[in-house]
Amino acid sequence: MKQIKCPNCGKETTWEGNPYRPFCSEKCKLADLSKWLNEEYTLFSEEPVVEEEADSRS
Repeated sequence: MKQIKCPNCGKETTWEGNPYRPFCSEKCKLADLSKWLNEEYTLFSEEPVVEEEADSRS
């Protein structure tokens, strides 16, 4: 069976038959979701978002 590391805690887990993959457990899956919902992860963008332009159009 293919072994992978959980991206949240680093624990070794199996890929096949794991309903929470790529995570090792529901707890790690929900912890990752929480980080996304709390905007703890960011993605790089080449164009900065300027909020003043959107406000001035209204």
